[in-house]
Amino acid sequence: MKKLFLAGITLLWSSTFLGQNKAPYQFYNSKGKKTSYSKLLKNTKKVDIVLFGEFHDNSIVHWLQLEFTKDIAQKRALILGAEMIETDNQQALNQYLKGEITQKGLDTLARLWNNHKTDYKPLVDFAKNNRTPFIATNVPRRYASMVFREGFEALNSLPSNEKKWIAPLPIPYDSTLPGYVKMIEMMGGHGGENLPKAQALKDATMAHNILENHIQGSLFIHYNGSYHSDDYEGIYWYLKKWQPSLKLITIATVTQSSINSLDKQYLNKADFILVIDEDVTRTY
Repeated sequence: MKKLFLAGITLLWSSTFLGQNKAPYQFYNSKGKKTSYSKLLKNTKKVDIVLFGEFHDNSIVHWLQLEFTKDIAQKRALILGAEMIETDNQQALNQYLKGEITQKGLDTLARLWNNHKTDYKPLVDFAKNNRTPFIATNVPRRYASMVFREGFEALNSLPSNEKKWIAPLPIPYDSTLPGYVKMIEMMGGHGGENLPKAQALKDATMAHNILENHIQGSLFIHYNGSYHSDDYEGIYWYLKKWQPSLKLITIATVTQSSINSLDKQYLNKADFILVIDEDVTRTY
């Protein structure tokens, strides 16, 4: 009887206190089955590129990006790249990586995002301290604005020295891709057909710069807004179009009120789906 009583107390304690353990995130595979960070690391052994999709204001995803990069660097040669720095700022970024200018100098010479110091500087500094290339992959915003206003045709008028900052013309474009279709639907038709074209220019330019800087045998980790690679579209679509033999892993970030199971709407969004508790602190 005493043993049964003690067993009951133990069970009650376990359900009360162990059930209160909190975790801010959980990884799932594309089919919605729980998986782990260690499984993600294991799966990167033979891939060429990881597209790490993020929410720009999420503190957990920024922490995980840095930890992931540190852990992979112990096993493989890395090249890093990011949507958050535009191609025409590569020279200033290289100067910073070489120690030729300070952070203040980089702030002056490059168009950095407002949350650079809190969210992306740790990644850039990791590259600097470990002599790892860091590639500014995104198209300068002014060219995306041109496409939004006038379509792809506007890019033909750019001088040759500026065309080096965008993907080679003409830009391949599939208007039937669900992500681009949804973009028009979400905007209620405002912006017309040129809105997804501007997005495609960004996706194509990032993919082009990843390919131009990838070295065989190394792993290129690219940090981008999750929507740029979700559902195997965007950057992923261009990478596979231009180099079908590439081995890729995509990571999508989503938030939910509960991380205990994956909402069905997120199935097949990526190879690894990072579910973060929606109450996690935002960085801005």
